[in-house]
Amino acid sequence: MNKHSHLTLDDRLEIQKHLKEGKSFKFIATELGKDPTTISKEVRTHIQFNKSGCYNKAFNDCLNRMGCLAQHLCGNKRCNRYCCFCNAHSCGSLCSEYQIEICSRHAKPPYVCNGCEKKSKCTLEKRTYSGLPAQKEYEHILTEARQGLQITEEDALRLDALISPLLLKGQSLHHICVNHADEIMQDERTLYRYVASGIFKARNLDMPRVMRMGKRKKKRDSFKVDKKCRVNRTYQDFLKFMSENPCLTIVEMDSVEGKKGGKVLLTIHFVVPQLMLAFIRDANTSRSVTEIFEGLYGALQPEDFCRLFQVLLGDNGSEFSNPTAIEKDQQGNQRTMVFYCDPQASYQKGAAENNHTLIRRIIPKGTPMDSFTQEDISLMMNHINSYSRQNLGDKTPYAVFAALYGEEVLKKMGADLINPDKVTLHPSLLKK
Repeated sequence: MNKHSHLTLDDRLEIQKHLKEGKSFKFIATELGKDPTTISKEVRTHIQFNKSGCYNKAFNDCLNRMGCLAQHLCGNKRCNRYCCFCNAHSCGSLCSEYQIEICSRHAKPPYVCNGCEKKSKCTLEKRTYSGLPAQKEYEHILTEARQGLQITEEDALRLDALISPLLLKGQSLHHICVNHADEIMQDERTLYRYVASGIFKARNLDMPRVMRMGKRKKKRDSFKVDKKCRVNRTYQDFLKFMSENPCLTIVEMDSVEGKKGGKVLLTIHFVVPQLMLAFIRDANTSRSVTEIFEGLYGALQPEDFCRLFQVLLGDNGSEFSNPTAIEKDQQGNQRTMVFYCDPQASYQKGAAENNHTLIRRIIPKGTPMDSFTQEDISLMMNHINSYSRQNLGDKTPYAVFAALYGEEVLKKMGADLINPDKVTLHPSLLKK
């Protein structure tokens, strides 16, 4: 077999079989006619993460889980179970003694649990390699690599600083390219795509001639972000950082779409109190996300912002592709830390995903959001945050957040408490 050819589905199924048998990378490489580093990279690239327990035991990755006698951490006094055996809650968000444990097997070959004899009795996070999902991920990455735009974070900032002020003066991109060719070093048509993708401060609205032209009926180029922005910000980096700083608060951020191509929500979810904020944006761009965090930074002031947003966890969407602008203020001071979930692993920020189901009660999937204002979205989130939760001891996220950080902070973020009898989780809430 050609050592330089791509792995096939049969190859990946063969790797899965040999891993289950406990074979080494060297053995597998010999069987497939590949280099051992190829097999190692393949396994590490397509690891699947699963937070599942084992027979009669819930998932629990706390270092102190053995012999732990803690009870009623969630506030439910009627529960007779020990918290370490509970399926409904996470010790990491409720217990002050929680310390994450990561299996030592994951730090060295084979990096996965496929052939582990203790897998059926283990309550830690499982990491497995499966041939069919690995093939689908490979095909998706291969397709993505051949389409869309690509620009580094540094180049985007450099071009924005040069081009946007001139566009806002009424100059055309052609005029700018003619007079700054040595500085731009990009094709004019490429710059038009960058502006349309929303990575610059200037928009299509600032180019009157472009706005008068009708849109061509063709598939819109997708914006592919530079993967360098995720260096030292992966989910594994996040786990390591949290194991070293277990007392820091985690905030999950995500996007909720209405109709494709229309307005979109940015959701910010505080994991422990389960309070969620939402902000409507005209487009799903990184600049719109940065502007929202800048607004929160100004409203809360540095002290409260840094106290609330200590660690941010997002997915791999292009709207989160400028982490430096979120992490640092305009003077370059560090104000938060940004990390990313693994691709196609939304369960790694499951708290936010779960809370989105309440948003979907009011704005069903596929419903256009173009008619909604920020006042509408704030009203919706006030009703959701005033909805009592059983896993909070029948308290509301608003009440738990107020107890932790003070009600004054909630007011600064535009949150209000709704009377329990008036809470509405139905599309009629936003009917005009």
